Amino acid sequence: MRIQQLSELLGYVATCRIEMAQLYKRLHTQADSSRVKLMLEYFQQHERHTAEKLENYIDEAPKKIIDTWYKDIVFEDFIANCHQLTLPASMSEDDVLELHLGLDNRLIGLLEKTANSSATTETKGALEDLVRVEKIQQQRLVHSTIRMDDI
Repeated sequence: MRIQQLSELLGYVATCRIEMAQLYKRLHTQADSSRVKLMLEYFQQHERHTAEKLENYIDEAPKKIIDTWYKDIVFEDFIANCHQLTLPASMSEDDVLELHLGLDNRLIGLLEKTANSSATTETKGALEDLVRVEKIQQQRLVHSTIRMDDI
């Protein structure tokens, strides 16, 4: 996928988050373990919430940042990848967490790549802040997942 404007990129990342939630919903129906199902429900909520926050950011961000144009931002077909991913019904909590971190890190990597190719320090700073928030959310999600083991 070729992305030309920052608003388009952020909208795509939000859509990818919704697709991740749909993937977790599909895996939920296939999972045998009740603990894995609980984890997948939690991940669904997390992804929907993250997508909503990104959409709000797009609406509220300064126009000169959100309208920034990029020349060569190319990204995999993340959505098709989500549609094709499967795990066995016997999937473990570790399998689900590993899948999630792989997908999450690809999206964070896209934001980092875009930040590094930003022409203005203002746009680069805004994207770096967004990456920082995404990484903090990822850490919190992992910690919450680990705490689920204590339940």
